Amino acid sequence: MIQTSARLLRLLSLFQAQRYWSGIDLANRLDVTARTLRRDVDRLRSLGYPVHSTSGIAGGYQLGAGATLPPLLLDDDEAVAVALGLRTCASGGVSGIEEASMRALMKLEQVLPPHLRHRVAAVHGFIVPLQRQGRGPTVDAGRLSIIAGACRDHDGIRFRYQDRAGAPSARNVEPHRLVHTGYRWYLVAWDTIRNDWRTFRVDRIEGKLKTSIRFRPRKPPEGDFAAYVSKSLSQAPYPVRARITLHAPVETLARRIPSSAGVLEAIDQNSCTLRTGAHSVEGIAMHLSWLGVDFRVHEPPELIAYVRRLADRMKAASS
Repeated sequence: MIQTSARLLRLLSLFQAQRYWSGIDLANRLDVTARTLRRDVDRLRSLGYPVHSTSGIAGGYQLGAGATLPPLLLDDDEAVAVALGLRTCASGGVSGIEEASMRALMKLEQVLPPHLRHRVAAVHGFIVPLQRQGRGPTVDAGRLSIIAGACRDHDGIRFRYQDRAGAPSARNVEPHRLVHTGYRWYLVAWDTIRNDWRTFRVDRIEGKLKTSIRFRPRKPPEGDFAAYVSKSLSQAPYPVRARITLHAPVETLARRIPSSAGVLEAIDQNSCTLRTGAHSVEGIAMHLSWLGVDFRVHEPPELIAYVRRLADRMKAASS
């Protein structure tokens, strides 16, 4: 009985690591006959695991989705990752899942071996969240789930939206992706009324979401959904938009310039282009000086003039 139970756990672990297995591969992994494998699969089915099978020479087994969530088998690294993720969700930016995250975390930590419990406590104990004013608004977990489902199923949605100025509008869109910047949630969608791509802050979507007709997925704007959101956040909302050459590798600057602050494009191994925006030329000039690398401003003209005046004042102050 002990051998059979251990073998069932091993079989379940294999199914959860890889959904489809041929019968021969599974029997070899477990070092059992095909007949014993069939009996073990039947035992899993009796425990509520939906294991599907195909017959023939190339037949095999696949773990399907059931009506209820069966127990999961996690290795050490997976268990630590899940525990840390649940702790983050319990105090994160998605409302409505804090209590469920804490309940799941308590269940997991009750069965964690001591050495894994110490790993989780050590990592979490030395992570200090940056508490700052203007922290990103929370969004409703149910709303995120509905939008994600519409993206997956290619269902159009209708909703009321409030823009940056607080002006309300009715939107009919084809949702494609949800993008999280670590600060806010954004929906990238094709606006059927404006016949163009748009980025919507999820926390500004109001009222009940209503599904409409299905649509055929479109190619990502800018070639990538995340890049499109990055460009929208770093340039579109601002009255001053700039293009600057930075004389440093793009890999180096990518660690210092977040995607929400600007879009970087490599020119060669030692330089790159930065496209960014701000409310004033003074703000852009200040951030450029903080980078500590040589640069050349191409546009706008008012930023070029301001940087020249600033350079003259700096030179006069040091002479």
